[in-house]
Amino acid sequence: MATATEIRNAKIPTAQMPTKATFDRLSGDDQEMLDRLLSRPFEFINDPCFTNRNIATELFADDFASSHDTRPWCNAAAPEEQPATESMLPGQTLTAPAERQLFLRLNYARFRIDKVLKKFVNKRLSKAATEEVLWWQFRVEQTQNEIVQANLPLVLAMAKRTKLGNIDYSDLISEGNMALLRSVDKFDAGRGYKFSTYACRAILKSFSRVAMKLARYRGRFPVEFDPSLERSDYLDKRRVAHEADCVEELRGIIQENTAELSAVEVTVLQARFALAKVQGLDGDNPKTLEQVGSLIGVTKERVRQIQNRALAKLREKLHDDFLAA
Repeated sequence: MATATEIRNAKIPTAQMPTKATFDRLSGDDQEMLDRLLSRPFEFINDPCFTNRNIATELFADDFASSHDTRPWCNAAAPEEQPATESMLPGQTLTAPAERQLFLRLNYARFRIDKVLKKFVNKRLSKAATEEVLWWQFRVEQTQNEIVQANLPLVLAMAKRTKLGNIDYSDLISEGNMALLRSVDKFDAGRGYKFSTYACRAILKSFSRVAMKLARYRGRFPVEFDPSLERSDYLDKRRVAHEADCVEELRGIIQENTAELSAVEVTVLQARFALAKVQGLDGDNPKTLEQVGSLIGVTKERVRQIQNRALAKLREKLHDDFLAA
């Protein structure tokens, strides 16, 4: 196996979805698979052996042998999932050659997808290209599952070894599984190391991130969340209701003119504070001093004086009513 490899940077594919007619003919699972592929960053680890003419047959011998066509994806857009093989049984350790073979399969399938997507930059995928992309993407996910199934015990082993008593065990397992999935995408088997060596460090690093995040959270929130200790909004609601009652009372005073306001003062208050619709002014929002002045034919300063005099009368009336009560 060649060791000179190249990691392609992760980028979201620019190829577009096929036509609606082609997309609707796909199964629900294939539609979701295609949507995931075209909406997420895509990357693969290139290898010189990918240019060999027979590399596809060597890596996917069973898949190619099951089809009479040299392009097996033309026979079925949604291949059926193959039964579990010995190499993907949960908990079974992979040998170094088998592991390298799986990662070659994974990245070669992505390599073939990348070749197709490059032909459809900013263009819709054709029917044939869609079938080919789905065929290879199915092999990508199938190979990922084999690698993850064989290495799941790593997460459990690392979680048991990690002494983080303040973190829930299920949270550790969840974070470790996510780190394992990321490791599958980033691992370069061409460097000659075992995947477990790379994955263990990634899993332990994810545990450290969880511990640091929890420590920061504890620094800000030293106690558990208790809804009964949350601030009540009773006072806010009471203040809003009180303000509404005051506005209604002011409207009543102005309407009955119990504060002995002049017609000009009533007009100014109604326009300035949007207490009622004023003839000659559009909208229900409060008006500016200049707008009110233009309506009654005085300057802005004169409107302000009229407003202050009217407010003083209202304040005196409210004060008298309060003392009388």
